[in-house]
Amino acid sequence: MLSRSAAFAQTLENIMNKFATIALALSLTAGTAFAGGYEAPVVEAEPVVVEGNSSSDAGILVPLLLLVGIAAVASN
Repeated sequence: MLSRSAAFAQTLENIMNKFATIALALSLTAGTAFAGGYEAPVVEAEPVVVEGNSSSDAGILVPLLLLVGIAAVASN
């Protein structure tokens, strides 16, 4: 018959062996769970084509407004 401290040591050893076995099993399966890694999905956007047939031509409109503004300031 084992003494009380020897029985406690035997129980503690059994618990530690179970814990070590579980830890080993988890560490071996964790490596395969992340084996592929992560790759972000690639989304290719189609180019947007804007056809510009505008009714007002800003190339002439802006300088005309600038001339009107200068004429208004000069008249005062």
